[in-house]
Formats: sequence, structure tokens, C-alpha cells
Amino acid sequence: MWKNWKPPASDGSTRTDYDCYRLRAGEYLLCLCKSLLLSGAFSYMFYRSWLGMLSLPAAAAWVLSRERKNRQNARKERLAVQFRDTILSVSANMQAGRSVENAFLEAEDEIRSLHGQRSEMALELAFLRKGLKNRVPLEQLLSDLGERSHIEEIRDFAECFSAAKHLGGNLREIIGRTAALTGQRMEVEREIRTMLASRKYEQKVMNLIPFLLFGFMQLSSRGFFDILYHNTAGICIMTGCLLLYLTALFLSERIMDIRL
Repeated sequence: MWKNWKPPASDGSTRTDYDCYRLRAGEYLLCLCKSLLLSGAFSYMFYRSWLGMLSLPAAAAWVLSRERKNRQNARKERLAVQFRDTILSVSANMQAGRSVENAFLEAEDEIRSLHGQRSEMALELAFLRKGLKNRVPLEQLLSDLGERSHIEEIRDFAECFSAAKHLGGNLREIIGRTAALTGQRMEVEREIRTMLASRKYEQKVMNLIPFLLFGFMQLSSRGFFDILYHNTAGICIMTGCLLLYLTALFLSERIMDIRL
């Protein structure tokens, strides 16, 4: 079956599940450093005890999950942009009189020149080229990409293309219209992200404010917070402050996490 077929690994083209990101060794090391810094900062600020470093596994799990999600979303955004450029190239090639299969094959060189040979869409087009050489239907290859990418624009395009191919629709018009609609939607998404960029920066600054104030008080009024450490009442108060801070952090993340 075509779903069990894989291209040779010489060009790196593989069937990637874009909802699953594997961190590299360097990325794991960076996350570990962030986890150590985070655990150390929380331990000193809220408890002033190395026992707070017992939270390192939880901090590492949170940092790893966040880093994986961020890089996964960034890869999806790159793929969506590259897919739009691919459809624009395919539409231009079909306007020049080429068949839809040849239009996709010729789009590979343009995507490589625009985004690089190791870009997401360049590897997908290399996989598509090898699939076509093995007589795998184009609509099945596009449907597979839509399922693996988990990107609405790609799934919608694959469904429309498959329906038009089987029902005898005007592929040239469908691809041209899809390219225009995809470009408009991605432009709106880009504008929304631009509007949110400043708010996300403000959110990061606000997350650091408690630590900056704590550091300032430590420098200007040394010993001011000593009463809050190494006693039952102080531990309860600082634990409450920690829970309050984590709740505010969670809520701010959810507010800024707008699904486009």
C-alpha cells in the first residue's frame, strides 16, 4: 500500500508528523539550563532553601513541554507559508499549460530556492516527487500531507483537490482560487500575530516584575524579607504567593494563546 511506502533516506525526505516534535540534544541541554535557572530562582525567592530544587523535575517537564510546543507551532507556521508559496507556484505553472502533476514537480525547485533545500515544504515536495514516480495518486499524497500537518488550509486544499479530481472539476480554477484565499487568510493571521506581539512582550516583562522587585528590595533593604523564611508562618505565606504567581502565569498564557 502507498501509505507504507517511504522514499530513500538520502535526501532526508520523510513523512513527518507535524504534531510531534523531537528535541535535539542541544535543545535538551538548553531546556535543562533553563530548568536549573528557573528552579534556582524560585527556590531562593520563595523559600531560600536548596530543598526547593526538588522541583527541578517538574520544572524540566514544563520547560520541555513548552519548548516542544513552541518549536512545533513555529514549524507549522513555516510549513503553512511554504505551502502557500507552493500553491502560487503550481497555479502559475498550470496557467503556463502544464499538467497539475508536472506543476507540482516544477514547484520543487522554486521552493528550494526560496526557502532552502532542507525546508519543510522542500522535503515534502521531494517525497511527493518520489511518490508520483511510484505511481501514487497526487490526491492521496496531498491528503496524507494534510493529515500529518494538522493545518486547516492544507487539509481543505487536499479535500477540494481530491473532490475536483474525481468529479472532473476545473483544477486550474480551484488551485488559483485556493491560492488566493489561502494568501488572504494567512495575511490576516500575520496581522493578528503582529498585534499580539507587543502584548506577549508585555506579558513576559510582567512575569519578571516580581523577581525584579525582589532583587531590588534585597539590594536596597537587605534583610527585609528574612522574617518570611525558615518558619511555619513565612513558609505558608510564601507558598500562597507562589501559588498565586503560578495561577497568574497560567491565566496569562491561556489569554494570549489565541487559536487562529
